[in-house]
Amino acid sequence: MSEHVDVLIVGAGLSGIGAAHHLQTAFPGRSYAILEARTAIGGTWDLFRYPGVRSDSDMHTLGYRFRPWTQAAAIADGPSILDYIRDTAADAGIDRRIRFGHKVVGAAWSTADARWTVTVEHDGMQSALTCGFLYMCSGYYRYDEGYAPDFAGIEDFRGQLVHPQQWPADLDYAGKRVVVIGSGATAVTLVPAMAEAAARVTMLQRSPTYIMSVPTEDVVATRLRARLGARRAYTITRWKNVLISTMIYQLSKRRPGMIRNFIRKQTAAQLPAGYAVDVHFKPTYNPWDQRLCLVPDGDLFRAIRAGRAEVVTDRIDRFTAEGVRLTSGADLAADIVVTATGLQLLAFGGVELTVDGRAIALPDTMAYKGMMLSGVPNFAFTIGYTNASWTLKADLVGEFVCRLLRHMDANGYDHCTPWPDPSIAAAPLLDFQSGYVQRSIDRFPTAGSRRPWRLGMNYAHDVLALRHGRIEDGTIRFASRSTDPEHVPVPATP
Repeated sequence: MSEHVDVLIVGAGLSGIGAAHHLQTAFPGRSYAILEARTAIGGTWDLFRYPGVRSDSDMHTLGYRFRPWTQAAAIADGPSILDYIRDTAADAGIDRRIRFGHKVVGAAWSTADARWTVTVEHDGMQSALTCGFLYMCSGYYRYDEGYAPDFAGIEDFRGQLVHPQQWPADLDYAGKRVVVIGSGATAVTLVPAMAEAAARVTMLQRSPTYIMSVPTEDVVATRLRARLGARRAYTITRWKNVLISTMIYQLSKRRPGMIRNFIRKQTAAQLPAGYAVDVHFKPTYNPWDQRLCLVPDGDLFRAIRAGRAEVVTDRIDRFTAEGVRLTSGADLAADIVVTATGLQLLAFGGVELTVDGRAIALPDTMAYKGMMLSGVPNFAFTIGYTNASWTLKADLVGEFVCRLLRHMDANGYDHCTPWPDPSIAAAPLLDFQSGYVQRSIDRFPTAGSRRPWRLGMNYAHDVLALRHGRIEDGTIRFASRSTDPEHVPVPATP
């Protein structure tokens, strides 16, 4: 017989470790396991090893609600974040529940048995285990490869080509000419970090991105810790940062011109006199149509001022043996080209779902509260905010799942399924204009035209809805095999 656990968590990154912590705190006696396709804890923060890798959100909101971030740096580097996740897992004994090298490839729900049968690949072999509730914490992008456009002439390039998602541990860029293609969070992180050792680093962008300088250290948080202690200071700082980021987001949507001018003034003040700000740092879209990029203490602008880095805004015509030729006719010589061209999205790690023998096509499903799927029982997933820290939403999803399980226990239910009103119109799950979203969003579940089927992007509202809102809201159907005449349990085979 296959092994059975009450809850199966898929993914041992920031979301999965947090989900496990919520689960075992709420239900000390409940059995659970975590399946992780890779060989280490940390997810994104273990995968990305490029120079300067860091958070693009402050750690008082990217950190877990239940575990204060106590380091001075609020914008933290990747190794520090990885240590934080690993310490959280070790301190709670969660690391003993993780099975590494276990890739989930399929999950089949049986209403008659009120359980999932999950197919797993490990060491080239397939096996199965069952669970009562399946909790996907695998993020929404492919871990094995990033997005790389099909550049003309790329085979002619005699230098080294690197994607940040597969960064070589032995890459030596000291004294070399580096071209970083891209203008998103990865590019603006790589450029100043590599500029410390490279001969020169060029950030080649097709179009500009909004970039804001923020302090590495949160002075308010440091002072509050000294006066109030780590936990109380963390809670206050967390809400302070939530309110500030929410205000900036709302103003960006309601008064985009004001925020655009604010960012431009801040940017111009940190660049050399006479710099072509409107060529290289004036996007064609409004703030928060795509995610803002944060640079701690203006490190990108410092590298430009020092002459160690430059920004070129142009399009690539083709690669040459010596570098990149632009549509303007200019050539960028390069020893190393870094294609910081983005991610590839992949819903639920590519797991194939079936319900009572029926294959689930994700675009035909609708996401309830951005965390469950219509017509799919006992299933939850984590997708974080695009306009705030990922973990803010991950924590709320973990709390809601625990509330949901407690409600089912109290009422004798063994399965629950969200079902949308047929009058609700479908909308994209992620209403975001970034290229990595637009390339793949049609392969994801949809959202709905109204709550609770819209993916909320307001943390304060979600606190009320997910932490305190009604579980039985008329949308989720609860049932039990013992009371549902249509789903009588199938007797076990002798």
